[in-house]
Amino acid sequence: MKILDCTLRDGGYYTNWNFDKKLTDIYFKAINDLPVDYLEVGYRCNPGTDYYGEYYYCPPYVLERIKSISNKKLVIILDEKNIKKEDIKELLKPCIGVVTMIRFAIDPKNFKRALVLAEEVKKLGFEVGFNVMYMSTWKDESEFLESIKYVDGIADYFYMVDSFGGVFPKDVKDTIDIVRSKTNVALGFHGHNNLELALVNSLTAIENGVEIIDATITGMGRGAGNLKTELLLTVLNKVNGLEVDFNPLSQVTGAFELLQKEYEWGTNIPYMVSGANSLPQKEVMEWVSKRYYSYNSIIRALHNKKEGVKDNLKFDILKHENSSKEVLIIGGGESVLTHIKALIVYLEAKPEITIIHASSKNAKPFENLKNKQIFCLVGNEGHRLEDVFHDYKDFQGICVLPPYPREMGTYVPISVKSRTFELEDVNFTELNVFSHTSLAIQTALNLGACSVLVSGYDGYSGDKIAEKEQELFIENESLFQEGIVKGAEFYSLTPSKYKSLKAKSIYGLLI
Repeated sequence: MKILDCTLRDGGYYTNWNFDKKLTDIYFKAINDLPVDYLEVGYRCNPGTDYYGEYYYCPPYVLERIKSISNKKLVIILDEKNIKKEDIKELLKPCIGVVTMIRFAIDPKNFKRALVLAEEVKKLGFEVGFNVMYMSTWKDESEFLESIKYVDGIADYFYMVDSFGGVFPKDVKDTIDIVRSKTNVALGFHGHNNLELALVNSLTAIENGVEIIDATITGMGRGAGNLKTELLLTVLNKVNGLEVDFNPLSQVTGAFELLQKEYEWGTNIPYMVSGANSLPQKEVMEWVSKRYYSYNSIIRALHNKKEGVKDNLKFDILKHENSSKEVLIIGGGESVLTHIKALIVYLEAKPEITIIHASSKNAKPFENLKNKQIFCLVGNEGHRLEDVFHDYKDFQGICVLPPYPREMGTYVPISVKSRTFELEDVNFTELNVFSHTSLAIQTALNLGACSVLVSGYDGYSGDKIAEKEQELFIENESLFQEGIVKGAEFYSLTPSKYKSLKAKSIYGLLI
């Protein structure tokens, strides 16, 4: 039984295939002293329009460097859907004499096309591995199952890939039996860890004759991640007497654990639900990293996807009987509560101003004002609204949702459903984003606002801004600029680092 470690290839989904050279040096040197047979170090791809790092393209100097410090058989993977037959020779020329095996990531629906590509690779003298994805759905792919027999003489390894991380040991055994009835090619297994079954599934695969297993250091890999190399080696050391030097294993694991603190791979409830229901985790991975998507929102989106519905709720379009030339958008920043007395005094004197709560976080102090109030329900805001207005006894606001359908599904507290509407569209911006800010600005423009006052958009302090905060800041800045283009003036009544917002002190308005 052989082990293939694909940390750099699969882990690249978190780092955009950029890895610090010191980290990779630790990795390659440690693996040299461990019972791992193959190292899959990345992709080879044609140039695209997005930025990806060196281990996505594996240019010749990268492969040569790895070869000079690694004593393992090297592997690169090709994404079948992005490769043409005529690309193969040129793409793999730098790999000849350096790389031992070329693997293909294959959608079972494209299996016959992959056979043609693999024949070209085989002519170049490489070992060939077929990583056939979506193992939990194979029972519905009769054409693919009947085509497995054609891998004989082409593939050296035929991998069952649990892409969704949702198969159980019995599924592994049953699938092995099916594949074994159609081919004699050596089998491999690649388990994802959504349900934390990657280890037991891999051990089941080994018990049933699978000859090569994939794993990654600390389980680093797309979404919920993979079987941990250190766990597999520890178990095989105990059960099979596999010789393992735990000093280099501990060293490389510790190095990647530091990286894990930054990127936080591993399973969680949304990954568990996606695995249990064989739903793609590419979207889950993106949703989990978003700043305003709660786990409930993600679970709702997964449920809607499973049921094949666009959204679980639909509401009437918000119509405005009266225009409001001046509005106040309230964000979630600390400046709102710092200057709350002045804001309340101003609004009491200006009951014609409509208050738009981009976030409900700071809404409670405004509840007794006579001003019309609109609450933007994006992401987790329905739950936040419940936390802020516990019994809704005096709630007189109107709630507004992004346009239907909403990617994350919809949650609206029962108490405010009769007062909830949705926007017909968000058309003031070309950014494809339905955020708190875009919803608030579109609502303001729909009201006919010429002057948009803002509080609670403070920006971020300090020399180092977290990536998510920086992304949000840039996005909001762009949205304010596009709102200005539509003819409205934007003023911040409280301190703000947003350059698009003109300063207009709340205290100057109280003179």
